[in-house]
Amino acid sequence: MPRRILFSSVLVSAFLAALTAQSAPTVVVVRAGRLLDVAGRQVRTGAVVVIENGRIASVGTTVPSNAQAIDLSQYTVMPGFIDAHTHALLQGDATAEDYDVQLLKESVPYRALRATRALRIALDHGFTTIRDIGNEGAGFADVDLKQAIERGIIQGPRMFVATKALTPTGAYGLSGYAWELNVPKGVQMCDGADACRAAVRDQIIHGADWIKVYADRSYYKTAEGAIRSLPNFTPEEMRAIVDQAHRTRRRVAAHSMTPSGHDIALAAGVDSIEHGDVLEDATIRQMVDKGVFWCPTLTVSDFVAGPRSVTNPIWAALRDASHESFRKAYKAGVKIVVGTDAGGFDWDKINQAEEFRRYGALGMAPWDVLRSGTVVAAELLDRAGTLGTIAPGARADLVAMREDPLADVTATERVVFVMKDGVVVRAIK
Repeated sequence: MPRRILFSSVLVSAFLAALTAQSAPTVVVVRAGRLLDVAGRQVRTGAVVVIENGRIASVGTTVPSNAQAIDLSQYTVMPGFIDAHTHALLQGDATAEDYDVQLLKESVPYRALRATRALRIALDHGFTTIRDIGNEGAGFADVDLKQAIERGIIQGPRMFVATKALTPTGAYGLSGYAWELNVPKGVQMCDGADACRAAVRDQIIHGADWIKVYADRSYYKTAEGAIRSLPNFTPEEMRAIVDQAHRTRRRVAAHSMTPSGHDIALAAGVDSIEHGDVLEDATIRQMVDKGVFWCPTLTVSDFVAGPRSVTNPIWAALRDASHESFRKAYKAGVKIVVGTDAGGFDWDKINQAEEFRRYGALGMAPWDVLRSGTVVAAELLDRAGTLGTIAPGARADLVAMREDPLADVTATERVVFVMKDGVVVRAIK
């Protein structure tokens, strides 16, 4: 064979070998000391999780010969956490002044830069997925953040975003400023069924995965001592919002604190109630019958109760009511999902995983606590079997802790290892 042909053959062979090596799937194996199968409520000792192309290929005891091994044999491993109620573009709003300063004095690009830090904090704490429901006057910057994460520009949790959130005119801040001023709005306002349909369409065309509505505001006590609020939307407006969202395969989350908001939201067919501090028996029955999810956001309730109660004691009453609502809803079988309202509190001051301990303190069983931030949250996001579980076909989102969260739920606040889509984003030091 002539040298030139031989040399060309060698080059082609080398090229093909390199191409094959680049295209061959990377196989990663995680050896878990204790694997928490939250879906099946089982503990597996010495399990081997095989990961290919960012997804779980198998869970067993066999290690493929070509695998890259990660030794977590001294740790407890479980699915990555899901926080179903966050605000990445907000950095704490215990008072109205805290909120107003961010919208008035911080540009949207500056707020987006701060959000990248918040998202990294969440990821380091083990939250591999978030549902970010309301960017508080930041246009569609949450869509930009989601895309930047998907494209590998920044690191952060997988995001499901709700963009601007909806209220009728005059039902949300900023408020109280001189009438001559054109101040920013924290939401998108719509009045009338047709305008609200158009607002839903506008948000979806700009990338909204969810639609967020503020169902009520202005909380107060009646003469009989019941806690109530002012409903925001008319029944017709709320039905239009939910119908339009569902027509385009989007779900609807309703900020609703009392039955004044719950009744209209649930009648319209919303998919989740956010906060829901006051859940009376009739509301709970509706939620169970309709399969509506609940994000209690207990962490933020504790955070804001002190500062806000200085000027209005209703906030302490709402916090206390939320504890009783939790006990009743859990006993009745409401689908409770971890939602912290991070951003309502400072991302760098409170670990979102504190929400788990609050559920445990109010009587939720250990397995159910962990499921609320994994399996049940994945169901809310319409990603059952793909997120919140360690099973073949699921996203390879894993966290590891030194302690057992079934024995001590606060172990979730001390995550030492995080993997998202098969990539280690926080290694053990």
